[in-house]
Amino acid sequence: MSDHYEVLGVSKDASAEEIKRAYRKLARKLHPDVNPAPEAAEEFKAVTRAYEVLSDESKRRNYDATGNENGTGGFGGGGFSGDFGGFSDIFETFFGGSGGGMGGRGPASRSRRGQDALITARIDLEDAVFGVDKTLEVDTAVTCSSCDGSCCQPGTSPETCSICGGHGMVRRPVRSILGTVMATENCTACQGYGTTIPHPCKECSGQGRVRERASLTIKIPAGVATGTRIQLAGRGEAGPGGGPNGDLYVEIDVRPHAVFTRDGDHLMAAMTLPMTAAALGTTLTLETFDGEQQIEVKPGTQSGEVHTLKGLGVGRLRGQGRGDLKVNLQVETPTRLDDDQRRLLEELASLRGEETSPGQVEHRGMFARLRENFEQFKNQ
Repeated sequence: MSDHYEVLGVSKDASAEEIKRAYRKLARKLHPDVNPAPEAAEEFKAVTRAYEVLSDESKRRNYDATGNENGTGGFGGGGFSGDFGGFSDIFETFFGGSGGGMGGRGPASRSRRGQDALITARIDLEDAVFGVDKTLEVDTAVTCSSCDGSCCQPGTSPETCSICGGHGMVRRPVRSILGTVMATENCTACQGYGTTIPHPCKECSGQGRVRERASLTIKIPAGVATGTRIQLAGRGEAGPGGGPNGDLYVEIDVRPHAVFTRDGDHLMAAMTLPMTAAALGTTLTLETFDGEQQIEVKPGTQSGEVHTLKGLGVGRLRGQGRGDLKVNLQVETPTRLDDDQRRLLEELASLRGEETSPGQVEHRGMFARLRENFEQFKNQ
């Protein structure tokens, strides 16, 4: 059998507090709820058995004197002893149980992994373009600072259950069609843990954790969109009994912007200009997330033409660089003209020979033209 001191990684003169700390550290690492590896389950059993012996003064004293927690030397030099301690250890070694026939489960750890948590972070479109450090308020469970997750008042520790003897299970007779059989069930006195807490921590009521509101600053990368979830491993709720934290998920919600909309990594905007400016050409000024940008409108610009500003779009979430900013130009036709304006436009029409110029017949349907304009807008 393994040396219990070596299993816990402590010296033979270790204090009770050092033994408890060593056990809790290993239990958090090897518990089946945390570590699913098959070898971890076996190591957890050995660690639990070692702690059960060394945390009990009587068992530890017998173990130090005889090498056996039952106070005998087993088979060594004397055959069986009166209390059959040696046979009990051999039974447990080969069958994973104890001589009492309880299946050898041993005390179960109260440590459990904490729950995952989900919160929402509302950000502006500009934050999605460049990324931002966001401070959030989180209502969560944290390890109790008074008992450090042990669930016990300072200076006390869990005690072996007197009902099940630390197995966490009890046997009782049950009638069946085959007669009376012995059934195994969780011990109601200790809820299956194998230990009880006579003096629970007053701060956390024996849970090993308390709820509190905490501030959390997270880095939101450029390129996130509404619905994007950011996983923060180990930043969720602390587990009961000093168990490890779950994960925290932050779901992004991007507020709408008054000027810009988003299409993937691109930003979209629309600007209107008078028909005279479209005909003669002009320079427009647009306030962007990167400052003022000048848009050169060529003479003869038609409504629906798109001007592209390279690299002024949204930062790419899983890549380098940024998308583009695409500005759709809409030519505004006047709806009300005074006499002078009408006269000037009529003169212009006469000079251009437009008074008698027949219109061009377009055979495509309205929806086909709308679809073509939309595709052109997206691709430019």
